[in-house]
Amino acid sequence: MIQARDFLARIRPYQPGKPIEEVARELKLRGEIIKLASNENPLGASPLALRAIRKASTESYLYPDDSCYYFREKLAARLGVESENIFVGNGSVEILPLATLAYLDPGLSAVGSEGAFIWFKIAVQIAAGELIEVPMKSHTHDLRAMLGAIKKNTRLIYIANPNNPTGTMVTREEVEEFFRNVPDNVLVIMDEAYYEYIDDPQFPDSFKYLREGRDILILRTFSKIYGLAGVRLGYGIAKKETIANLSKLRISFNVNRLSQIAGMAALDDEDHAQRGRAVNEEGKEFLSDAYRKLGLFYLPTYANFFFVDFGKDSQIVFEALQQKGIITRPIKEYGFPHALRITIGTEAQNKKLIRALKDVL
Repeated sequence: MIQARDFLARIRPYQPGKPIEEVARELKLRGEIIKLASNENPLGASPLALRAIRKASTESYLYPDDSCYYFREKLAARLGVESENIFVGNGSVEILPLATLAYLDPGLSAVGSEGAFIWFKIAVQIAAGELIEVPMKSHTHDLRAMLGAIKKNTRLIYIANPNNPTGTMVTREEVEEFFRNVPDNVLVIMDEAYYEYIDDPQFPDSFKYLREGRDILILRTFSKIYGLAGVRLGYGIAKKETIANLSKLRISFNVNRLSQIAGMAALDDEDHAQRGRAVNEEGKEFLSDAYRKLGLFYLPTYANFFFVDFGKDSQIVFEALQQKGIITRPIKEYGFPHALRITIGTEAQNKKLIRALKDVL
């Protein structure tokens, strides 16, 4: 039998939140099942995007525009950059291993936080590099400690802001100090998947560092506020040289035709984005109060989910909630065996969750 490369044995594949169909099938559940596991928009997809998908569905026999030209042009105008500064991916998560492969050889290292987005670790493992994991401080990236962990062979630093799965944020001041001290030969990957939910004035302007000519790759997605997780569409913004390097590694037609069309339509749907933010803020207030009354430890969130610690094996709570038709996300692989990551849903979904939690606890 042919032998696979040794590093493959060290990779633990990403485990996504369970889909509704799987839970219904496994537990033989009937009736409504709500999914609060994957931080999807509970309002669903942008109506403008859905309309565009339906109209374009008859063109599905055509290959997509390999360069995503019109999508990049529209996005570039919105962001105030040139289209050559944008790389489009099959979800922003596709870009992580490509960027890592572009800059990390075996024998080189990357720096990240313990308890950060698990795909950072997987990407480094795919590149057969070394990941230096730095402990968090109060469940938040410790940027000073991450700077201290940089070695001569370090080429990448990963920062998710807000962080998944804790929902915490590093501030404008912290990031400013960080960039004053990060070496010039290190690419900083700033994952801002939940950017559109942020209204805090202390949230850093990552584009500032791009304008200054720093080596930064900013990742964003259409999976969250725009409700397009199912069509897979994300993008990265960086120097033209960085984008050119990523483009050499991607497969042809990596972003399908319907995704590009849906993304362009979603950019015009500010009403949907505003409704999503409003529902999220209302849910954040309701759930914060409910978790506090239940005596649960939770982290204030800057995203569309909560980190909730139950003080015991979270698998027990996870399974009990599933029996009641509520899917949440255990995060043991992130180093939090007692916690669940729970998406903020609609008002009705949030109330159903709290009723179920009262029964379970």
